[in-house]
Amino acid sequence: MHNTLQLSSIFSHKHVVLPVIHVKSQQQALRNAQIAYEAGADGVFLINHTINAEGLLAIQNAVANVYPDWWVGVNCLGLSPGDVFARISPRIAGVWVDNAMILENQRNQSEAQAVLNARQQSGWNGLYFGGVAFKYQRHVDDLCAAAKTARDFMDVVTTSGPGTGKPAHVEKIRIMKSSLEDFPLAIASGITPDNVADYLPYSDCYLVATGISRSFDDLDPILTQRLIKLVRQYDREVG
Repeated sequence: MHNTLQLSSIFSHKHVVLPVIHVKSQQQALRNAQIAYEAGADGVFLINHTINAEGLLAIQNAVANVYPDWWVGVNCLGLSPGDVFARISPRIAGVWVDNAMILENQRNQSEAQAVLNARQQSGWNGLYFGGVAFKYQRHVDDLCAAAKTARDFMDVVTTSGPGTGKPAHVEKIRIMKSSLEDFPLAIASGITPDNVADYLPYSDCYLVATGISRSFDDLDPILTQRLIKLVRQYDREVG
């Protein structure tokens, strides 16, 4: 399994900012990737809402061709995690799934293990961001157990607030991070330039769309730059 050392070897910053592009077309994806790249983002995630997974993977390849040394991941909505690993290519730097199949109150993690097996069989060597206590999934009562269990099945435990654009309670993030310790924790909803400082002490990575966007499909260059500047400033001050 990968660990936090590999995460830090991939990204040069202590706190990682990955804008999320809701992909409609190749041209639109490239336009937004340029906004994120020029703002100094560590990479981007591409996610499909209006196109199919095959179209998303093709557009990811096009973005990776334009930015060959930049980190470009995908969230293939509509595919199971196992299907994602069966279809992706080595050029895909990261995979994010909303439900990593963690069952925190069970000893047998057969579903999460099946995903891990599919990943290992694929030979893919990127970073796996697995959704735990994630929006629109089942409610998780024991956040500590969920976070601890998840460490064996993914590279970055990824959680969220209660819905798209809605921030997570800071206490939820603090509890999960205290259980994870040095293992990386990502937040995938509700982060904005105005609230990111609340989460920086307790999380490592930010998958951001609504909080830095001018519309559902387009990032706002000014907000994107502002968020990244605040995160970088925090890292310089805290060390």
